[in-house]
Amino acid sequence: MVHSAAEPHNGDQPISEQVATYAAFSSLYKWASLVIGALVLFLTLWFCTGAGFVSSAIVFVIVMSLGVFVLTRKKPPA
Repeated sequence: MVHSAAEPHNGDQPISEQVATYAAFSSLYKWASLVIGALVLFLTLWFCTGAGFVSSAIVFVIVMSLGVFVLTRKKPPA
């Protein structure tokens, strides 16, 4: 049986590009979730409570700092 170039061959393709794409997507998803969550909290505190801009900005900076700390720390080997 002759295989054409369009037919997949299971186990023959390198998966390094798929692994790199998955890692990039996961990283983008984590960082975007942090920014969107902190931004929603900031806007909610600023407009929906009496906290005001400065207090909301302080909470935003604290949440972002904690998020960056959690997302960048090294995980212990399993």
